Amino acid sequence: EDAFKTSKGFLEKYKLKEDYDFLVVDFHGEITSEKNAIGHFFDGKATLVVGTHTHVPTADGRILKGGTAYQTDLGMTGPRESVLGREIEACLARFVDGMPRKCPVAENDVGMQGCMVKVNRLDGSVEAFERVEFRI
Repeated sequence: EDAFKTSKGFLEKYKLKEDYDFLVVDFHGEITSEKNAIGHFFDGKATLVVGTHTHVPTADGRILKGGTAYQTDLGMTGPRESVLGREIEACLARFVDGMPRKCPVAENDVGMQGCMVKVNRLDGSVEAFERVEFRI
């Protein structure tokens, strides 16, 4: 389904602070411009809009004009010393020679990327947004 059409239908039926206290939108998409657009589409209508899927965190976390916290991509939970969580050498070889091969899951430098949002308990407004990264 079209994400914007589906979102529009949802927003016509449900309202932030009327039907729910907080709304978190996780937009699992490939294209950063589409993720950015959906953030603006939900601005003022959601508490937090984040993108996922590319496994690479973006540095654009912020609070939008309408009060919605936003980041284009949160990153991933898994091995940072990798190519999207897979062993580097196998992935490099696949790109260099173009031959299909298995790329096993990497195991080094495991961590978690994401964000923390401080929300006012009384009115649901976003007070702070911070990108976070932890190493295990």
